Amino acid sequence: MPTQPQVKGLLLAGGYGTRLRPLTFTGNKHMIPIANQPMLFHGLRHLAAGGIREVAIVLGPLHEGIPEAVRNGDEFDLDVTYIHQGEPKGLAHAVLCARDFLGEDPFVMYLGDNLLQEGVRPFIERFHQSPLDAVIGATPVQHPSSYGVIELDGEQIVSIAEKPRNPKSNLALIGVYLFTSKIHPIIADLQPSARGELEITEAIWKLHGAGGRIAVRRVDGWWKDTGRPEDLLEANQRVIYGMPPASFAVRGQVADGARIMGPVSIGPGSTIGPEVQIDGPAVIGSEVRIDGASHIGPGTAVGNRAAIHQASVQRSIVMESAEIQGPFSLVDSIVGRFARIRATQDRGLRLSCVLGDSTQLNF
Repeated sequence: MPTQPQVKGLLLAGGYGTRLRPLTFTGNKHMIPIANQPMLFHGLRHLAAGGIREVAIVLGPLHEGIPEAVRNGDEFDLDVTYIHQGEPKGLAHAVLCARDFLGEDPFVMYLGDNLLQEGVRPFIERFHQSPLDAVIGATPVQHPSSYGVIELDGEQIVSIAEKPRNPKSNLALIGVYLFTSKIHPIIADLQPSARGELEITEAIWKLHGAGGRIAVRRVDGWWKDTGRPEDLLEANQRVIYGMPPASFAVRGQVADGARIMGPVSIGPGSTIGPEVQIDGPAVIGSEVRIDGASHIGPGTAVGNRAAIHQASVQRSIVMESAEIQGPFSLVDSIVGRFARIRATQDRGLRLSCVLGDSTQLNF
């Protein structure tokens, strides 16, 4: 029985191209925490769960913290290589930069700001079922003009376009692709698009035109492109709600009188005061201090060394070393690292905001 070809991983952690990301956090957006784990870590674990062992992370101009956090990949049971793309010139350009690493092996290309419930294993399994040159993921979306769009007739590809003004279908490419080495000469011959980028959609279309065997896999379960704050919040909740029971453990100090309802993870060194209520599922990091009559709601993640006093925090991401001092309610919000929110008096305020790193908000 022939052995299956080795599949490598290509995890993109650069800027990809020109798409606007309206966030105000320093460093690389792929290190924004989802369920208290950097977004990039979820992608690495998906690649490892798919049986991939060699992964290259393609870095853009902003890559602070990624090599320091991932290192050689041992924590993920991966062998990680770093490739510097420099200025982002499109997804296909990232593949071009990784040509020497990829060699002649098939590879999964995974955009690091995507979260995919099912991971990459189904793509690899589909690839091994029959001779293919590519497997691409797609799912219906409400606003297809913001994505690469594929038009199908049954299972046959009719057209592919990058962010078309008048989409011919609502099927968006999700940012997970599996290619064989047949894609490399096609990418090498690409010319920059009107956006000044080497478009992976054009490469797929040319592969199709050259008789390439391409399978389109419709995604099972949820998928999130985390380009907007509301997408980050939804992804955070989906991941927390989907965590297995074994992921929740109370390792900090919970005072008598505190109420912990449902699955809650509390990291070591954290202290939960006697008047606090935490409704799970929720994730509380290490060395966190929550006291006063604070209430942490379901779907909330509180990062390491954060402090919450006399506040209600619902459906939010509170990053490491942030401080929230009530009395007020914080809902559907993202609070950056070392940010401070302080209420000087009780106004019964219900606040929803995106607060960047090291920002202060007093009211």
